[in-house]
Amino acid sequence: MGPRIDLLANELGARIGKRFAGVSLAIEQSSLSKSTVELVSLRASQINGCGFCVDYHTKQLAAAGESAVRVNLVAAWRESSVFTDAERAALALAEEGTRLADAHHGVSDETWATAREHYDEDQIVALVYLVAMINAANRLGVIARNPGGSYEPGMFAGLTN
Repeated sequence: MGPRIDLLANELGARIGKRFAGVSLAIEQSSLSKSTVELVSLRASQINGCGFCVDYHTKQLAAAGESAVRVNLVAAWRESSVFTDAERAALALAEEGTRLADAHHGVSDETWATAREHYDEDQIVALVYLVAMINAANRLGVIARNPGGSYEPGMFAGLTN
């Protein structure tokens, strides 16, 4: 299975991609830990079935030194003891923000309050944008049918230049 289209090979796609990457760069430059950003991104990507994004975030976590146990347990984080309370709050926010159609009411007040206990205003803003951006990236990957397996850490480093 190959991709339907290489969005970045198209001039318009490349221009849009740079702006998309710029938002992601701003999130990465927030005070959220890199681990939290990648764990949240991986979980949303798993839910949305984006092979390329699961590949990307799994490899990013490994490259950053995250343990294989934690990476492998992201899919079952609720039944795992390897995540901090703050990470669990971020993962809950990510799940409810990703499963909007399933959750019926979006992010619950309880999940929101728990996230607010662990993250300051800027971090909450970064988390909200992160959940929105990873869901958009997942949809791009699924629509274009980008398969997992080909990502190499750092391969998009120059995209925001």
